[in-house]
Amino acid sequence: MPVLTRLTPSPVVVDIRPGALDDLGAVLADERIAQCGRLAVAVSAGSGARLRERIAPSLPGAAWFEVGGGTLDDAIRLAARMKSGAYDAVVGIGGGKVIDCAKYSAARIGLPLVAVPTNLAHDGICSPVSNLDNDAGRGSYGVPTPIALLVDLTVIREAPTRFVRSGIGEALSNISAVADWELAHRVTGEKLDGLAAAMARQAGEAVLRHPGGCDADGFLTVLAEGLALSGIAMSIAGHTRPCSGACHEISHALDHLYPRRAANHGEQVGVGAAFATYLRGEHGTARLMAGVLRRHGLPVVAQELGFSDEELVRAVGFAPETRPGRYTILEHLALSPSGIRTAYDAYVAAVAG
Repeated sequence: MPVLTRLTPSPVVVDIRPGALDDLGAVLADERIAQCGRLAVAVSAGSGARLRERIAPSLPGAAWFEVGGGTLDDAIRLAARMKSGAYDAVVGIGGGKVIDCAKYSAARIGLPLVAVPTNLAHDGICSPVSNLDNDAGRGSYGVPTPIALLVDLTVIREAPTRFVRSGIGEALSNISAVADWELAHRVTGEKLDGLAAAMARQAGEAVLRHPGGCDADGFLTVLAEGLALSGIAMSIAGHTRPCSGACHEISHALDHLYPRRAANHGEQVGVGAAFATYLRGEHGTARLMAGVLRRHGLPVVAQELGFSDEELVRAVGFAPETRPGRYTILEHLALSPSGIRTAYDAYVAAVAG
């Protein structure tokens, strides 16, 4: 009987622990990613620049590049500056904007990317997508999965707690996103990748069920692992479906309708996930999810996000327009504005705590 298998796009190295950054040079050399230390290192002007002083001695052959921002033009300029050097790999050290710029730049010049996030605000640390601002707003650009991921928990603990909270909302939203994907599979026949769905769901469930807080290495490890698995799940699926459903449609709608007032992405998708879960009739899970969000200091209802009930209801109604062709519980129910308001009021009553 033939044995069938498939190659799973994933990093060669995933190193999540306190002090991981101190071993960056040794890890890359041991794994033959950059044996001679010829690295192009992209850093931010803030946290990345401070870390440069700490790790530069261990990377004597590296060239350092400061990332100006998180736009497509910034990424293109970064690639142009890097392409003249004979580098083995690109290392992105910083927050989401730096990692996304570094991923896009590395792909543009044909080099592998080593991701070294300084916070856990989102699942882009290990995803095959770069989210960059462009003239039309924001675009998502396909890139290779990072060849290595190093998460130094000591560095993560130094970042503002709100970044960890954002990552919690991002991870928990996987549970809702996978449920939407399964709904689309049942109703429309959309292809479902069981492995990608399992990885994304378990990443969310691990964060949902963990009793620790944002200041505990055990919880931070589970969160970092969950965000990494989310990125790999998207690589396996070939799209963002394992981690993006009605939860992200609602967040995109808030960004579109109220661009100057939009809250943190992880906060928005967390609320979107809890409400979408309630809409699917999974009221117990919605209450559990809301309770975990609240325990970690994340918002659960519109006012806690900085919006009125009417504004959130409007965003939910507009949400399907942000991802045409994507089928979620919002498209399935196709609620009227009054229907959304009734459902939202019931959700608020259910999760009030």
